[in-house]
Amino acid sequence: MVGVSEARVSQLISDGVMVRGDTAHAWLVGYCERLRDQAAGRLGDSLGLDLVQERAALAREQRIGQEIKNAVARKEYAPVGLLADVLGQAGSAVVDCFEQLEGLLKKACPDLPDEAKTTVMAVLAKARNQWIAGTDRLVSDAIDALAQDDGLGDDAPAFTESDAP
Repeated sequence: MVGVSEARVSQLISDGVMVRGDTAHAWLVGYCERLRDQAAGRLGDSLGLDLVQERAALAREQRIGQEIKNAVARKEYAPVGLLADVLGQAGSAVVDCFEQLEGLLKKACPDLPDEAKTTVMAVLAKARNQWIAGTDRLVSDAIDALAQDDGLGDDAPAFTESDAP
């Protein structure tokens, strides 16, 4: 009556669109309602996709993307990888300065006792190690938080300038 095969009619019966034993009019009404629902996006297609859910997911991702762009423009957000690189370079620069200090102390204060130089270098080594450990912990915690989240949702950590050690 509507140009579908017997196999398709059997499928529609098993899907509950048509009821075995109903009139042809009832089958036609059920079939047309199913077509209307599919066209309106109220039903998923044969691949399991639901147009309404897909549109909602797309709108959510677009909203998240816009929120990130706005946060970047306000300088409230930076990707974790970029922050890790910047903190790594800053840490490297600090370590380079600390390593030069022993030679500078010898030149500037040749009479400074070795015991004092050793104490100063130990304090600087401890500070350097704490800087590196703190930076590593900050990046690791942020990456773990992102891995637990489905992406960059509302609960994802946003990095700000005050988060830097």
